[in-house]
Amino acid sequence: MGITALLLALTTGVAPAAASEVVSPPAAGTSATLACTTDPATPKRQFRGMWIASVANIDWPSRTGLSVQAQQSEFRAWLDLAVQRRMNAVVVQVRPTADAFWPSPHEPWSQWLTGTQGVNPGYDPMAFMVAEAHARNLEFHAWFNPYRIANHADASRLVASHPARQNPGWRFAYGGKLYYNPGIPAVRTFIETAVMDAVTRYDLDGVHLDDYFYPYPVSGQTIPDAATYAQYGGGFTSIHDWRRDNVNVLVKELDQRIHTAKPEVRFGVSPFGIWRNSATDPLGSQTSGMQSYDAIYADTRRWVKEGWVDYIAPQIYWHIGFATADYETLTAWWAATVRGTGVQLLVGQAAYRAGASGQDAAWQRTAELSDHLRYNRQHPEVAGDILFSAKDVKADRIGAITRLAADHYTKPALLPSYGTAAPPPAPAITAATRTSGGVALTWQRGGTSTPVSYAIYRVNGAPAPDECTFADARNLLTTTRGTTFTDATATATGAYTYYVTALSRSHHESTPSAGRSVTGTGGDSIVVDNAAPGFTAGSAWGTSTFSAQMHGTDYRFASPVAASDPAWFAAQLPAAGNYRIEIWYPANSGYNSATPFIVATAGGNQTINVDQRVNGGQWRTLGTFSLAAGTRNVVGVSRWTSTTGYVIADAVRITKI
Repeated sequence: MGITALLLALTTGVAPAAASEVVSPPAAGTSATLACTTDPATPKRQFRGMWIASVANIDWPSRTGLSVQAQQSEFRAWLDLAVQRRMNAVVVQVRPTADAFWPSPHEPWSQWLTGTQGVNPGYDPMAFMVAEAHARNLEFHAWFNPYRIANHADASRLVASHPARQNPGWRFAYGGKLYYNPGIPAVRTFIETAVMDAVTRYDLDGVHLDDYFYPYPVSGQTIPDAATYAQYGGGFTSIHDWRRDNVNVLVKELDQRIHTAKPEVRFGVSPFGIWRNSATDPLGSQTSGMQSYDAIYADTRRWVKEGWVDYIAPQIYWHIGFATADYETLTAWWAATVRGTGVQLLVGQAAYRAGASGQDAAWQRTAELSDHLRYNRQHPEVAGDILFSAKDVKADRIGAITRLAADHYTKPALLPSYGTAAPPPAPAITAATRTSGGVALTWQRGGTSTPVSYAIYRVNGAPAPDECTFADARNLLTTTRGTTFTDATATATGAYTYYVTALSRSHHESTPSAGRSVTGTGGDSIVVDNAAPGFTAGSAWGTSTFSAQMHGTDYRFASPVAASDPAWFAAQLPAAGNYRIEIWYPANSGYNSATPFIVATAGGNQTINVDQRVNGGQWRTLGTFSLAAGTRNVVGVSRWTSTTGYVIADAVRITKI
């Protein structure tokens, strides 16, 4: 809502601290949705995940032999990192080398837990991990490696009860490692059964296969499966087509078995990023790298076209402009491949390369990963990203993850919905109460259905209900699986309206609850928008409506220059005293990192530099200042800064305290 008058104030000191009122929800399904301007930097839905690898103790556990308490503490820390970075899913490796991170009746306990294959770690890691993830409303995708038995070729090192020792004909050695032979039907059945044990016993959100199918080629070596082909390859004129079919059947059957047992569990694969090069196949990508179709017998394009997967997460681990496999070229190819299929596209991102020694110069750019996600916006088929791996997200070398989060994850996001299930009924807010810790909300579900989670939205003041409030995530505070939430970011003087929606297991969202408004406990606030009469700026200041994070109907921008040329917000202050100054601006990675805000205090001007690349679309406090009474310029935005990027002037809020 635009502010068109200078003295537009919210009188918040009249009502009691706990006062709130119900606001009718906006009408659902109206044409208003079509008119909503959304901000691509705050999408309503986006899969945001990270891989947590267990093989060789890459991420978790950090080493073998940790106590139960230490293992659990480490895992909680990874989940807390995901929450802190506003992710909404984790993909955890639970079967790294034909072993198990749960008490499987089919395979031994993983050596990566205790250091010795087959030794019980003293608890059920899978049950623990799923519960902890869901407590934070993170999706838990269980990651299985289908064929790898061991990262060595000595079968005698496997525990005696290992199925690969009990059935030596099921395995072969290649490249110094042991693998199950994909061409043996009994092997395929066994692998599927091992996976399905986890599916049926745990509340998984997804089953996830990585990129290892037939072994990656090793120079000078041949996969030792000629005898298997002779036995089972009838009907195939090529061993290569037969191998591809073996993998196809595994993927197809797993898809069928998972959805027969639990239709709500999604099945996804994270393949090598190149299917085929266009020089080999006109349907392929304009690349020249290794082809998964030919090298590891993964016909990933067919899996998408046949609908054998719910999502595909190609590992596009190359930088923008890489001649062999350009990130933009491959992302566009995968977007075109999934288009119209109903299969969701997630992009595997190489967080491990950002800032790492020995990588190309492009990976020493802090913005490389962020630029990947910015390019993704050109392709609506891209439903999100998964970062490899957790330790690299934590390391945040050269600030690459911080930059990515600042540019793309400033707000929470709902997970992409899938399927055609009806959304649950709208919940009802039963209380919105101010406490010493913020605003405490409670609500109850609507109807008899049981939602999996809820989304909480907040808007400033008590505006008329507007469907555009929910068009993107700019007003989304959080999601939770509980029915209570305390908004610790609510200021004591702020007036707010809250809405809650319910989400099904497939992430379909209900209509919003009736809004519940709370008034502030402090003094009067004066809001001055750039469109108000109290705003003045020189001719060098342009007007823009580019960002949906703007306050009101537009905002002003200008380039830096070695002269102040400030834009000023004037206000009529009724009395001298201490005032809290808050500013509102849209954020963008191309805006200025040190915009000078000038506060004309009773003792002289004070300048505060603000990074306008981040934290936009909300009130941000500059501080508390002593101001004189009268009508005059109070806050200015200066152009005099040595940093690059537009400086932005949008709105200020001045509150007597």
